[in-house]
Amino acid sequence: MREPDLFANFERMRREMDELFGDVLERPGLARRRAGFSPSVDVAYTSQPPRAIVTVELPGVEAAQLELEIQGRRLTISGRRGPAVREGQVYQQVEIERGPFRRVIELGAEVSPEDATASYEDGMLRVEIPLLGI
Repeated sequence: MREPDLFANFERMRREMDELFGDVLERPGLARRRAGFSPSVDVAYTSQPPRAIVTVELPGVEAAQLELEIQGRRLTISGRRGPAVREGQVYQQVEIERGPFRRVIELGAEVSPEDATASYEDGMLRVEIPLLGI
């Protein structure tokens, strides 16, 4: 089995740093513009059979709004979470992030994209991608 790519977790580390410094820099009275919706992602590897399993938390996203693409070691997940404001409602507070999103996951091994499978249930997307050469 190939050794995992050292940069496979870079996106996760970047997001954690953004969250850490975003919390530190947030002060009462200062408005902070958010970058938009960014779903949480878990990436795991199994050996029986050898595959990458990517689980993405997407509550409030319709399956028809999702797009998946695999190029090389890169899995791209994009879509849109419904509109924040509904006509006829007056909002006191809006904190749930909505709108378009795009997540790029760098996988730590060579994969076989043509044999990938995906399922979506209760706001959880699960993508299984067989590993090559193992």
